Amino acid sequence: MENRFHPHAESVWSYPRPPRVEPSGEHVQVWLAGTLIADTIHALRVLETSHPPVYYLPLDVFASGVLQPVPGTTHCEFKGAAAYFDVVSGPQRAARAAWTYPRPFPGYEELVHTAALYPGLMDTVLVDGEEVQPQEGDFYGGWITSRVTGPFKGAPGTWGW
Repeated sequence: MENRFHPHAESVWSYPRPPRVEPSGEHVQVWLAGTLIADTIHALRVLETSHPPVYYLPLDVFASGVLQPVPGTTHCEFKGAAAYFDVVSGPQRAARAAWTYPRPFPGYEELVHTAALYPGLMDTVLVDGEEVQPQEGDFYGGWITSRVTGPFKGAPGTWGW
């Protein structure tokens, strides 16, 4: 599917369920408190029907001390138990803004040693130089760029999609 913003835009309605993990190859940069806290071309994208992609970055691309483990987990029926981090840069702390799957279910082993983050809790998140728009709602962590088209799950009234 094409749109006027990106010649190879993907519809999130063509993404699979259960989700698929794939390498992105895109240049991902994340800023918090005016500091570049992560920079990589080795991110993974998790693609799931009706959701913008969630990008997972290798843990070793985050600046030292930025990811601070916090108590509590959530559970994904496909990926397993997620552990959370506060993301800290200088005086700024984004509570539970990143998560990881330390022991994912079979089929999602690639996510070990990676973390995803909520782009709306960061100052700026770029994918290939384009500023990411966060997926609506406070549960999902999708990254919206011109590469994807919706409608996207997350807005009021979409929980049961």
